[in-house]
Amino acid sequence: MMLAVLTVVVASVTTGGMAQARVRAASKDLVAALRYTRTQAIVKREPQFLTLDVERRAYQAADRDWVELPKEMELAMTTAAQEVVEEGVARIRFFPDGASTGGHVEVIRGEAVWRIDVSWLTGEVRMHAGSPD
Repeated sequence: MMLAVLTVVVASVTTGGMAQARVRAASKDLVAALRYTRTQAIVKREPQFLTLDVERRAYQAADRDWVELPKEMELAMTTAAQEVVEEGVARIRFFPDGASTGGHVEVIRGEAVWRIDVSWLTGEVRMHAGSPD
């Protein structure tokens, strides 16, 4: 009996850990796409955009195809008002000097949340574990 209880506890901890790992991996991919877009703005010497569609749970980096997150994940985004394309679709713009319009994106799956912050002044992209806003 004790073994069965322990198995259930280990399985639930492992499942929670797997969810956290999946959200972290998806967030790392999004961070790479943001950094790529910033680099493209600097190299091409013209503004570049990363577009997010929170309804589709998808994003598109400069000159790249759309990437959809797994169905169990959600996206949340805060960005400058002028970067809202339509309801549920917005972007972060990077400038040739590396700066950006800034904002943050959250990749969420249940209680597992990773927040990605983009500095408006420097365009620096940072990721950290967070909690839903």
